[in-house]
Amino acid sequence: MIELAYQGAELESFAHAQRWKAYLRKALHPFLDGDILELGAGIGETTRALRPGSRARRWTCVEPDPAMAETVEAAARAGAFGDSVSTRCGTQADLPAGQHFDTALYVDVLEHIEDDRGELNGVAERLRAGGRIVVLSPAYPFLYSEFDLAIGHFRRYTKAMLRRLAPPGMRLEAEFYLDGVGMLASLAAKALLRQAQPSLRQVLFWDRVLVPLSRLLDPLTRRRFGRSVVTVWQKA
Repeated sequence: MIELAYQGAELESFAHAQRWKAYLRKALHPFLDGDILELGAGIGETTRALRPGSRARRWTCVEPDPAMAETVEAAARAGAFGDSVSTRCGTQADLPAGQHFDTALYVDVLEHIEDDRGELNGVAERLRAGGRIVVLSPAYPFLYSEFDLAIGHFRRYTKAMLRRLAPPGMRLEAEFYLDGVGMLASLAAKALLRQAQPSLRQVLFWDRVLVPLSRLLDPLTRRRFGRSVVTVWQKA
């Protein structure tokens, strides 16, 4: 079993980003169906935001950090995510060979994986026909900052970069950016603040002020730019 200790300390602060979670739920729910495999579940905040109200039949959380995996497991046992949620410490390589899914979900995870192409190729083999890979990652290499370095990001992505990672047998279903106002704020923060970690106050300002503005702006710009990039592939 592969176990990795996560080096970031930002997850607790971003757990307070309720408006961002609601926006994420609206953007990703159309692509979440059937048996869901969530890779890099962290402390369970993505599960908490996306599992309720989705069309998921079952939801499997996989997390390589043992302490975080235990946090997610305890929350699942307490019913924090709704029904039919299971957890496992490790990576997709630790799952039973014959276990297959309808959706593989990476939310702010793929950028932490050095061999991103190998990761996506591997998870594609675990999908049933018609299954999807859904990726949300931080956007634009030019926004790579002290914060990205501190929490173990190997890279940030553009739509074109993700498009080139398409696993064999997968077709592109959707690609778009989210949080255009947040992108402008990230650019300013990189130039002016040079922080390794955002403060809770900064996270709350982004969530309470900037995210609602992005929800208004993003449809007007047809989601052509943003702080995050989403790519969805579907298996033939």
